[in-house]
Amino acid sequence: MSQRDDLLTGARQCLVEKGYHRTTARDIAAASGSHLASIGYHFGSKDALMNLAALQAQDEWGDALVAAVRAAAKEDPAQRLKVALEELFASLPRHRELILASVQAYAQAGFTGEIGDALRDATRHARAELAAMLLGRDVADIDTATAETVGMTVHSLVVGFAVQSLIAPDSLPTGDQAVAALRDLVDRNPA
Repeated sequence: MSQRDDLLTGARQCLVEKGYHRTTARDIAAASGSHLASIGYHFGSKDALMNLAALQAQDEWGDALVAAVRAAAKEDPAQRLKVALEELFASLPRHRELILASVQAYAQAGFTGEIGDALRDATRHARAELAAMLLGRDVADIDTATAETVGMTVHSLVVGFAVQSLIAPDSLPTGDQAVAALRDLVDRNPA
């Protein structure tokens, strides 16, 4: 691994162990086995390095979710959602560190234009891809309205369940329970 890669690995470790704001440049240097000055040389600043580490963790976790949804590609949309949620729930303990770093990336979006812009772009793409996979269509065939309804709803479920897994991992429903709850909400007549 290069020194740049070592710094990214060290920054990610610090994100998980100390959090974004409690991590110092010295912490990253120590975790990576690099010199303090190498942060400025490779990334310009500690914040730029931390932002990149958080974004990479978020992308990696997103890739894991995409793989889970693709595993259910031959089913109908409700079954794909159920399988995708089951895969998501099974993967959450394995990806706890990525989720912690991703949540910190979301929190930084309000303070850092660079990370906010990158997350907005990634979220737009994720919504379209989730909608395409769940509807069994090519992502090029997903219009903005579908991405902003189907994709946004599923993306919100995914992020919500991921955050819930950090707080109360034993409280997550099964895929069947989540789909049944959504059906119940949709099918319920107003009183």
